Amino acid sequence: MINIVLFGPPGSGKGTQAENLIKKFNLKQISTGDLFRYNMKQETPLGILAKSFIEKGELVPDQVTTDMLVEELKKPSDCNGYIFDGYPRTSFQTECLDEIVKNELHSEISICLSLVVEDKILVERLINRGKTSGRKDDSEEAIIKNRIVEYYKKTAEVAELYKQQGKYVEVNGVGEIAEISEKLFAEVEKLN
Repeated sequence: MINIVLFGPPGSGKGTQAENLIKKFNLKQISTGDLFRYNMKQETPLGILAKSFIEKGELVPDQVTTDMLVEELKKPSDCNGYIFDGYPRTSFQTECLDEIVKNELHSEISICLSLVVEDKILVERLINRGKTSGRKDDSEEAIIKNRIVEYYKKTAEVAELYKQQGKYVEVNGVGEIAEISEKLFAEVEKLN
């Protein structure tokens, strides 16, 4: 079983590369954003709870996010593993994910792949994306730069934990999409 934590700041191409990894290795992506949207739309007990925090402008507690993740992993799947996107974001969540993968999948996190792109390029990519997507958070340089800074602040401790476990690998996220995919594939293939 291959279990990947995928890191990358906004604009790093993480979504595109996740799709390519999924196709290549028959993985299932678990995105916390998707889990929130699904649970709130379905009005599950966890979705209702998450919505109560969001509506007050508060962060959803780690435990609620973790419980959603466990519920998702309990669903039957014929995949060869998972890509975790948006979780873990803290050292506490990293420890939780290790336990969840051990208990629910009888496996472990195989690797943390981190797409590395210079901030200047990230800003350019997001401004361009904002022109076509209409996303407000991709149209103002100051907001984009703040999102990038927040990303690095939040993920630094998680990256450090995976470095200590010898599971953290940085991959240059600049270049042709296919070339970047091949670099990621090569890192995953080293696991066997």
